[in-house]
Amino acid sequence: MTNIILLIVMTPDPTKDARDLLAFYLEAGVDALLGEEPVNRFADQEAPRVAPAPPAEPAAPRPRTPAPSARLERAVLAPALAAPVAPEAAVTDARAQARAAASLAELREILARFEGCELKRHAKQLVFADGNPEANIMFVGEAPGREEDLEGRPFVGRSGKLLDLMMKAIGLDRTNAYIANIIAWRPPGNRTPTPQESQICLPFILRQIELVDPDVLVCLGGPSSQTLLGFTDGIMKTRGRWLTFNTGTRDIRAIATLHPAYLLRQPLHKRLAWRDFLAIKKALT
Repeated sequence: MTNIILLIVMTPDPTKDARDLLAFYLEAGVDALLGEEPVNRFADQEAPRVAPAPPAEPAAPRPRTPAPSARLERAVLAPALAAPVAPEAAVTDARAQARAAASLAELREILARFEGCELKRHAKQLVFADGNPEANIMFVGEAPGREEDLEGRPFVGRSGKLLDLMMKAIGLDRTNAYIANIIAWRPPGNRTPTPQESQICLPFILRQIELVDPDVLVCLGGPSSQTLLGFTDGIMKTRGRWLTFNTGTRDIRAIATLHPAYLLRQPLHKRLAWRDFLAIKKALT
């Protein structure tokens, strides 16, 4: 008997590999093409003038195509055409524009036009809020993720589904609760927002809380509780504690709890979040 072995050789697809690599770079926040040689962008550069040699015989006109170096130069310089706003000026501008909003609709329009936060340049769209603006409870997280950036609504990914289940357990859903984030644009690669970015966006979320005017404010996670409630300790030490938060017009009750994304990584701590949600339910009754 003769044994026949069939060997299948898979030929890699260079086009697919290149597309996958570019998709990875885009997901990681890469937005500029750099050359192998360093270029001084502050120096006045002028391309050398070379007198073209006269053609031996007339040739048909050809469309002008930029040289590869010229295309590379444009790709590198394109993101820098709009100079970023200085952080101090951006915070001052954010405060003035946020105060000018007389309604949530106006605040959303103002935030959509705001150019002081660099995160806007990398995000697909603004993620403003979701839920009922007339609700007596407001949840505030830190920043949107990939799914939120695609849909334009906060907490719609895995952590959002868990938050929906947590709210449902105490009789809440998105028809009687309001959900937002401190930062309205997704950071590249879902990285942690810098303190500078949080401070630039802070006036807008403060005005948003003032316009919603809830009876209870729930900060989801450490960054939200630190930014809005002034906590300096970690979330495990600050969760479950009631504080007074001034919305700008009155004092309301505020509490910090564990972020749903953290609970997905540490499911044993769901019991702690459950205690916090029971306290929230009691405060609403």
